[in-house]
Amino acid sequence: MSLSDPLGDMLTRIRNAHRARQSRCTSPASRLRADVLEVLKREGYIRAWRSEQVRPGVSMLDIELKYSEGEPAIKEIMRVSKPGRRVYSKIRELPKFYNGLGISILSTPRGVMSDNEARVANVGGEVLCRVF
Repeated sequence: MSLSDPLGDMLTRIRNAHRARQSRCTSPASRLRADVLEVLKREGYIRAWRSEQVRPGVSMLDIELKYSEGEPAIKEIMRVSKPGRRVYSKIRELPKFYNGLGISILSTPRGVMSDNEARVANVGGEVLCRVF
């Protein structure tokens, strides 16, 4: 089966696992997915993640979800830039998400980073997703 939006698939797996109150979820591994998970970990939305090799040449990402007093740390996670419609933003035009309470994850020339890190580095890029 061909997958046209692998990052969207991972975000949906995380969303579904939170709704089912699971503590972990898995997703096929890729560098972009790992970079997005690293940003989510740095910003405190997930506990941890690790890459596990299932068989030679095939790896899976094991994502440990975070809950606070029984409520998921991620209230809302949505894909912004999709394969059919890419969304790019200059750093001066990047809006605050939920009045600064949420984050946007960007793919920049300096790597994948949160909107706060991109503002400090003064770089814009493709808006991958928003998390609150």
